[in-house]
Amino acid sequence: MDLSTTYMGIELRNPLIASASPLSYTLDGIHRLADAGVGAIVMFSLFEEQLREEAVHNVEVTEGPEESFPEALNYVPEVVKEDPGPRRYLTLLERAAATVDVPVIASLNGVTANGWTEHARQMQDAGAAAIELNIYYVPGSSRSSGREVEQRHVDVLQRVKATVSVPVAVKLSPYFSSTGEIAVRLDEAGADALVLFNRFLQPDIDPEELAVLPNVRLSNPVDGRLARTWIALLRGRIRAALAATTGVEGAADLAAYLLAGADVVMSASALLRHGPRHAAVLLEGLESWMERKGFESVAELRGLLAVPSTADEAEYERAGYVSAMREANIRTQGPW
Repeated sequence: MDLSTTYMGIELRNPLIASASPLSYTLDGIHRLADAGVGAIVMFSLFEEQLREEAVHNVEVTEGPEESFPEALNYVPEVVKEDPGPRRYLTLLERAAATVDVPVIASLNGVTANGWTEHARQMQDAGAAAIELNIYYVPGSSRSSGREVEQRHVDVLQRVKATVSVPVAVKLSPYFSSTGEIAVRLDEAGADALVLFNRFLQPDIDPEELAVLPNVRLSNPVDGRLARTWIALLRGRIRAALAATTGVEGAADLAAYLLAGADVVMSASALLRHGPRHAAVLLEGLESWMERKGFESVAELRGLLAVPSTADEAEYERAGYVSAMREANIRTQGPW
């Protein structure tokens, strides 16, 4: 059974990638992921706030308190403050790249176009096989236009692409007015891959404690439907590779993403929930499924259920929606 594949021009032993998570906070954690059989590892994200914190610290050490940074770290989530800083991140990246037998992909999490390029270059120099840009931006201002939000993504990508020679992926959220159009714009701007989709922090309210509760919920298989829809629609319509992330719990989820057209499938929640060894379970399950279905390689099944490149995407999606509504109506009330 041939599980080998290519992602952004990088040869992988299989299409399962460990996505950014606390599992890669240590060298031992990274080794455990590699030993479990994943095809590649995306390290935990280095946050833009950490870069600013280090810049402020360096200025204060050399010149004393700097008045030009009054806004820096007015609010940085505690989890970001506790994460390893840029220097430790680069050291860990360098050691990981030198000691594991799978590609290690660095991750930058930020929002502005400034301040990314130097650290992207340092990540490349430390041995990163590629860089994933996790552009986490929720436009809270009612005056921010959709085009401004989209342009921010393009600007960040172009600056990083102009700085490094390794492949660059962009991790997108699903909250664009036209996901297909921003995918095409990023593809034209040089993205080597699009990762679909990022999940934003969605705080809840505790009415008893009268408090806002920020938390990150682990994904479940239902969360994968939206990403599969867009992967199936984009397959064959852009040059960039397509990476699926979120909602991978079992081998069936892995197979479904590949059938939709994903080049690789990323998992974090399942590996956090069950431990790094769950990667072997996913891969063994994929092999078993492929054997039952008569597939000898991942290449044979990839994109088998993607939207045909000759189809009108909007009409195809509308037809699927109408069909689903008709079926739901028949089940509850009888024929239309």
